[in-house]
Amino acid sequence: MAPARKDFYQILGVDEKAGAEKIKKAFRTLAKQYHPDANRGDEKAAEQFKEVGEAYSVLSDSAKRTQYDQMRSLGAFGIGPDRRSSAHAQGAHPVFSFDDLQGGFGNFSDLFSSVFDLGKQSSAGARKRHRESGRNMEYMVEIPFLMAVRGGKVSVDVSYTEDCATCGGEGATPGTETRGCPECGGTGDILFGQGGFAVKRPCPACFSRGKIPGVPCGSCSGRGAVRQQRKIQVTVPPGVETGSRVQLSGQGEKGRGGGKRGNLIITFRVESHRFFKRDGLNVHVAVPINIVQATLGSKIKVQTVSGQKVVLRIPEGTQSGTKFRISGQGIRKDGHTGDQYIEVLVEVPEELTEEEHRAMEEFATATGMRH
Repeated sequence: MAPARKDFYQILGVDEKAGAEKIKKAFRTLAKQYHPDANRGDEKAAEQFKEVGEAYSVLSDSAKRTQYDQMRSLGAFGIGPDRRSSAHAQGAHPVFSFDDLQGGFGNFSDLFSSVFDLGKQSSAGARKRHRESGRNMEYMVEIPFLMAVRGGKVSVDVSYTEDCATCGGEGATPGTETRGCPECGGTGDILFGQGGFAVKRPCPACFSRGKIPGVPCGSCSGRGAVRQQRKIQVTVPPGVETGSRVQLSGQGEKGRGGGKRGNLIITFRVESHRFFKRDGLNVHVAVPINIVQATLGSKIKVQTVSGQKVVLRIPEGTQSGTKFRISGQGIRKDGHTGDQYIEVLVEVPEELTEEEHRAMEEFATATGMRH
């Protein structure tokens, strides 16, 4: 099988010299465009959503991006006819090791959907699997405006790859025998080589186990792993905004060889609000008042993000567009609190009764406004 050819920069639509902010912006735009919730039943959009997430998971990590760029410059996207061999046979070549993601954005046969592991030499002899930490998982979660302001909890459905409970991760029907994998020679890894350069990745035939089941497990089709969903309760800190992230340690993918789990990284996207508008820690609102309130003055009640209502005094002769500040009624975050700004908009009645019209005429005459 030829290695997958994926250009992460092309997937995100950015230049290879793009900065972190530009990459993040491109990811957010595409993630929103292809999100499964917005494209229900569209398998193509779901696949593009996975590719976008996969690309971002590499290009947003400086270490992974550096190694990916090295691979890219060495022509890893243009490897010719594949030449497979065991790690023992190709031991003299420098090796780039790609540890498979086991689900999420990729699978065993996807060369570039795995975690980068630069410069490891393949070992001769028997296959030895060292412990490796599982990969981090990233999810984007949309939350209501007021939850972002006040904090709270949100449920997230997370898909994990777990060892099959039926076969214990062996891939074989319990009680049946296994044999060494002929594809990788029992090492669990295969190499794609060209000249003095080789790329190592988990064997897609045996799923990196080094052995093939005589009778594949019916529960996992011989993979030794299954995808499961788990509902995670995520605490939303007060004051978060779009792009804010929280990390849940040990809630990511399971590590290989008994390694510890990776982390679950949640990126928040805050929904807009019909009344409140955010500007840093400050909140802006627009409140309509009538012409009498603006002319003679009044007191009005205004809702705040804390859920309380405050009384605002409108002075006589207030003009439309006048702004008032209520100190300390903005967003609280990290020991700081913003203010709430209220813009009053004077509404003019579209229709008047005859009595109202006469009263307005008298008012205009008395004030000299009518010419």
